[in-house]
This record gives sequence, C-alpha cells and structure tokens, in this order.
Amino acid sequence: MADYSAHNLSSNSPENNLSTNEDLSELRSLLLGFEQSELDKLHERLNNPDIHAEDISRLLPEAIILRTLQDKQLSEAIVPTVEEAIHLSVKKDLNILSEAIFPVIGPAIRKAIATALETTVQSLNQTVEHSLSPQSFKWRLEALQTGKSFAEVVLLRTLLYRVEQVFLIHKKTGLLLQHVVAPNVAAQDADLVSAMLTAIRDFVQDSFSVQTGDSLETLQFGELTIWIEPGPQAILAGIIRGTAPKELKLVFQEIIEKIHLKYDQKFNSFEGDTAPFEGSTLYLEDCFQAQYQPKKTKPSPVIWILLSSILIALGSWFFFDFTDKQRWAAYLEKLNAQPGMTVVTSEKRQGKYFISGLRDPLAADPIQIMKKSNINPKTVISRWEPYLSFYPKFTETRAKDLLQPPVTVSLIVDESGILHAKGSAPYQWIVETRKLVRAIPGINKFDENNLVEMELKELERSKNEIEKQLLLFTEGRTQLQPGQEARIQNLIKEVQKLTNTAPYLSKNIQIKILGHANKIGSEERNLILSQGRANAILATLVSQGIKKTNLSAVGVGTGETVDKKRPQDRALSRSVSFKVILTDTPSREINRR
Repeated sequence: MADYSAHNLSSNSPENNLSTNEDLSELRSLLLGFEQSELDKLHERLNNPDIHAEDISRLLPEAIILRTLQDKQLSEAIVPTVEEAIHLSVKKDLNILSEAIFPVIGPAIRKAIATALETTVQSLNQTVEHSLSPQSFKWRLEALQTGKSFAEVVLLRTLLYRVEQVFLIHKKTGLLLQHVVAPNVAAQDADLVSAMLTAIRDFVQDSFSVQTGDSLETLQFGELTIWIEPGPQAILAGIIRGTAPKELKLVFQEIIEKIHLKYDQKFNSFEGDTAPFEGSTLYLEDCFQAQYQPKKTKPSPVIWILLSSILIALGSWFFFDFTDKQRWAAYLEKLNAQPGMTVVTSEKRQGKYFISGLRDPLAADPIQIMKKSNINPKTVISRWEPYLSFYPKFTETRAKDLLQPPVTVSLIVDESGILHAKGSAPYQWIVETRKLVRAIPGINKFDENNLVEMELKELERSKNEIEKQLLLFTEGRTQLQPGQEARIQNLIKEVQKLTNTAPYLSKNIQIKILGHANKIGSEERNLILSQGRANAILATLVSQGIKKTNLSAVGVGTGETVDKKRPQDRALSRSVSFKVILTDTPSREINRR
C-alpha cells in the first residue's frame, strides 16, 4: 500500500503533468496537424468580414439571375428598396435623374400625344403665283428700291416664319459644336454668335435670382427670334424669322434629345475637339422649317368657269388659226415645188384664200394637192394662167403625144432639151420625126444615133443573107453541081427583096458576083473559067427580072480564097460568092441634114 501511494504521488506531481501535456500535444500534431491548419483557416475566413464580402460580390450576380429565373420573389423584395433609393435621390438632387432619363423621356411623351400637329407649307412656286397679282407690282417696286430680288421680296412678304440658322453649343464651355444655315441666308461669324449667346445666358443667371435648372429660352430682336432649347450637355439655338408656332418647340426638343442620345459619350469626353459632332448637322438640318401665308379665298366658281371658257375659246381660235396658216403655208410650198407650177400671189380675205399663178397643162392638179393638204377647196379661189413649162418630163410627154412613136421606140428628154430616140422604127416615121421635132417647144436637138430604121435593118439582114450564099460548080466547067437549085431560089428571093427595098430607103445597091477556080490548070485558064462561072450566075439573076445595072460579074481566078479557114478545099474553090455594096443617094443625105 505504501508503494502504491508513493507511486501515485510521484505520478501526480507538476513535472509529470507538464511532460504529459507536451507529449499529448506532440502526438496530436503528428496525427491531426494538416486538418488543424485547415480548420484554423476556415475559422479565420468565417470570422473575417472583408473576406466574406468579397466572396458574396463574386456570387451575388449569378445568384440573383438564378433566383429571378425561379420566381418573382426576389423582384418583389427589391422593389421597396429601389423605390426608397429613387425617392432619396430625387430629394437630394433632381437633376441627376432628369439628366439620366432625358434622351428617352421626350420621345415617350410625344408617342403618347393623340393629336397630330398640322402645318401649312407654301408651294415652291410662290413667286410664280404672285408674279401677275396686283400686289406683285408693289413688291417689284420694293425690290428695285431695296436692291433685293423679286423672289426674295415675295418670300419675305408671304412668310409667316422660317428657321434660318441653327447652333449646337456645348453647355459647360460655351463652345460652338456645329452650325447650319438655311439656303439663301446670309450668316455672321458663328463662333461670335455662340459666344454672345453664352454670355447673355451667363449674365442673366448671374444677375438675377433664378432657380436651379432654369435657363434662357427666348430672345427677341425685331422680326428675328432666338429659340434656345437646353439639354444636359448641349444647347440648341435656332434663329427664326417671323412668328413661329409652339409646335416648333417640339421639333427642337426632339432634335436635342436625338443628339444627346447619339453623342452622350462624346459629350462626357469633350475636350474642345468638335470633329466628333460633324454628323449632328443631319439632325440640325431637320430644324429648317418654314410656313407661308395660305392662299387667299378662291373666286367664285362661276367666274372661273367664265374665264376658263374664254381662255379655251381664245386658245381654240389661236390653235385653229395657227393650224390653218400652217396648212396653207405647206400647201403653197407644195405648189411651188411642183414642176410646171408657179404661185404669183396669195392672200386671205374675208375668211377665204385667193391664189393666182402660172400652170402648165401637164402639171399636177391643184385641187388634188389641196385635198391632200386637208384644205377645203370651197375656201380657196384659184386663178391659173396656162403656160408651157420646159420641164423635161412635160416636154417628153408633149413629144410622145405629137410624134406617136411605135412601141419599138423609146423617147427621153434630158435636162439640156435633147430628145433621145432609141430602138427601131420605120424609115418614114423617122423622116417625119426629123421634121416635126423642130416644132416641139423645149427640144433643142434630136439624137437618133441609137435609132435604127426597120427597113434598113431588114436590108442589112438581106445583105448578110446574100453574102453568106456560096454556089458550087463542077470541076473545069461553068455548070452548077447537082443539088444547088434551092440555093439559087433563096438567092433570087433575097436579091429581089434587096433591090426592091433599097430605093425606098434612098439606097444605091450594087451586087458583085465573084467567080472562083481552084489551082488545077493554068492561071489564065482558071481566070477565064471563074469569069464564066460569074457570068452564068449573072445571066440567071437577070433572067429572073433583076436589073443588070445592080449586078456585076467578076472572075477572080485563084486569087481570092472563099473560105480562109480551108484554103485547100477544091470544092469551095470551084464556086461563086457575092459582095453587096449599099450607098446613100443624094436625097438621103439631104434628109439627114
């Protein structure tokens, strides 16, 4: 028992307890060291408010989105807080909220307006409408006195209002951002005008007690009015001539709202460079509106109908009179262009036309030309004196009527007055034509070089037919070979026709009968033989009634070859050939002249 007690005492001593705690701590650190450090960090994170706020800021947006997708409890819970925040913001500074919703509040209000604004815009041809009115003479006098154009005076006197210039001015700095001017408007230095407007605005605000947010809206200088429409960052100032309606304010408000909506970031970062605002001129030009005096009450419809009837009647009279004159002028032009027709006088009296002149009987009919020109022949009194025109076609017609040429002859008269005859005609017609053609007016000469006498043509045919004949003889004799009778008969027929026709044509005829012989025998004997053969044919022709004076027999012996292509042919050499000679008689030569 003593030992047990002693042992307990020794084990409960302070030194033993300290040693035991240290051992437990070391054992605990070995077993739970890593988890303990993590627990310490978690404890610190939960107790540190800064770390807790940072974690919430990262998770809050996603948490709100997820909660909103689930139901509307979060939205309903936030509404009172947002309302209280807006209420406190408005009480603290009203301008903050108004500037924030400024670009959208104007269009929203205008969309809620049920009534539409109606404006009367004068037509662009205002000057034309007033150019003949009594007032126009007064305005023309004013234009001469003032040196202005008539159109400008009319514009000013009929003008109710017109926006002439528009300025876009930066609100804080007073610098001119953009400036536009209406057509035909003289403008001063835009920067100077902008500075003056800013100075006037500042003067009013500094010199008088004005409430926060109030601004200068209107300046009046005679017939010019400056309307100022302020915005959060810029001011829109328009110079207006005349008295503008209140509806124009809505236009200015809409323009300044659009500009702020588009250039909001550029206004916030503005440092004096106006280049980013160049596109705003398109909005500023929408401010260029104008209104002119409405037209006066129209006269009574009866007066208009009466005036219209008078104008229509006058217009119709002038139209038909002009058309009638044009038709008459065209008719005269056609008459003068017609061959064989010349207009001497032409006039209109008492609603009728009188015309006189010269007309060839072969010229065109004036009545037919009149009908083709749409002129009533009853309204025209014509007197035409006959005369002969030397127009080639008319002269040719007269020549054909007088000469009555056969169908084988064509007559043509050229510009020189020469009658050309072409073809074949009887000799007697040709002789008569030579006499008559001299009496035809307009013909200076008769050309018959291409005209052939029909009888002469037949005479030439008979001549050629005779010269083609070749009568063959027996060897060494003056008798024809058997079978030559048909040739003899054809020869006699053609010779008789030739001798009978030649005197009628004043032609002398001479037929040479040429006797030939081949080269067998002496030349002297062949010459006698050829002469005998020629004489035998001569006697045969004379016996048929052909005058011997028209015939001659010549023996040529072997001196001439009948057929040059076959000079050695003996049969052809024993033959008789013919040569016809035609000459004019002295009377024919006289007739030709």
